[in-house]
Amino acid sequence: MEPNTDDQIEGQRIVAIRKMSDTELEREGWTARPGDSPPVIELESGAILYPSMDPEGNGPGALFGIGASDETFFISP
Repeated sequence: MEPNTDDQIEGQRIVAIRKMSDTELEREGWTARPGDSPPVIELESGAILYPSMDPEGNGPGALFGIGASDETFFISP
């Protein structure tokens, strides 16, 4: 796995937020609970971003955030 620098993703438009496909899960060697695939953020370049449970990529994770009004949320496509 190659590191990605901020300048390769910064400024790109998000074109989709969706569930990770079975093919993408298989590529990572992951399994997901039925109906609980991790979210994928797809960028205009075709790059995709998705959460992992740890830096080693041992399994899928959840994606959380904090909104402009300081409310917490999670992404569930």
